[in-house]
Amino acid sequence: MIITSLLDTDLYKFSMMQVVLHHFPAAQVQYRYQCRTPNIDLHPYIDEIRDEVKALCQLRFTEDELNYLRQLRFIKSDFVDFLGLFHLPERCISIEYGDKPGELAIEVEGPWLHTILFEIPVLAIINEVYFRNTQPEPDWAEGRRRLQEKMRWVTEDPELTDFKVAEYGTRRRFSKKWHNEVVVTMKEQMGNHFAGTSNVWLAKQHEVLPLGTMAHEYLQACQALGPRLRDSQVFAFETWAKEYRGDLGIALSDVYGLDAFLADFDMYFCKLFDGARHDSGDPFVWGERLLAHYQQNRVDPRTKTLIFSDGLTIPKAIELAKHFAGRCKVSFGIGTNLTNDLGYEPLQVVMKMVRCNGQPVAKVSDTPGKTMCDDPAYLAYLRQVFHLPEHVESE
Repeated sequence: MIITSLLDTDLYKFSMMQVVLHHFPAAQVQYRYQCRTPNIDLHPYIDEIRDEVKALCQLRFTEDELNYLRQLRFIKSDFVDFLGLFHLPERCISIEYGDKPGELAIEVEGPWLHTILFEIPVLAIINEVYFRNTQPEPDWAEGRRRLQEKMRWVTEDPELTDFKVAEYGTRRRFSKKWHNEVVVTMKEQMGNHFAGTSNVWLAKQHEVLPLGTMAHEYLQACQALGPRLRDSQVFAFETWAKEYRGDLGIALSDVYGLDAFLADFDMYFCKLFDGARHDSGDPFVWGERLLAHYQQNRVDPRTKTLIFSDGLTIPKAIELAKHFAGRCKVSFGIGTNLTNDLGYEPLQVVMKMVRCNGQPVAKVSDTPGKTMCDDPAYLAYLRQVFHLPEHVESE
């Protein structure tokens, strides 16, 4: 088995799941898988993937795992009690051959509360099955050499005393074994530069900090769950604040593009949230605009944290850290470039929410080329409501 624990996923799945339990327990959703890497043939491995997912659906949280979650300050006891009864429902996921050569058609459909934990382990399974078949004898030495080089760029630069990087690479990792080695190595060799990991199982195993707040699916679902579409982003942030009372205060900024985010992120949210996370568009432009926005709302940017997590590499993170040094707090989440950099092309696989309560949902990105909305009429309506330009792509 690839996945041996339901904790082997990203922390923000649990933080969002708790909100779903307390605020949207009846919500019904649909997720759809997509591989953006061209000419990838997964057909030979479909039975292997199905077997791994079947095993995933047999897993339960152990008492030890539940006790670990209870110790996290923002996790509430009734949520842990619910997880004690939880398992992923196999009937809610279908894995079939896709329409195009080599493509898989994977869909998850059912109650949000019971299906939210599918995404990350399913993507990790697809990656590991693919790479263990196509690279049966991986070049671990090359992977270690690359990792050492990345760490040296940070640890040997005297200007980077406050530089912090977190590992965010569960969904696109080369393998669980390599993912574990990356976290262990970074913990041992980077000292205070290593902020932690998004992976809860590895955080527990190696006593490092689990990190994460919200993902795009949360704000997307609120398009269907809020009072009206135009207020959906405000509704999402207010519901989050009601649940966490100021904790887990990093807002995701790119579900409707930066202009729409800043229009909704008023003085109240500027003061209430600890900062924001960048995940599409030019990170330097985003950071400058956010700092100016804080100043316009009479908030000292130096008290706020900007988290960068969009396809980062260590050199890009260092460049950003030096650019914003002394003007705000910064932190970096690096995924694929840490957990799948052994010299082979990583798979660009995603599994996105496409419907909630029967209604289409979409993410409108500041980065072109990430379209994943199955209803052009809804997308046109969304653009109109949020005054979005036509060139902004959806996901």
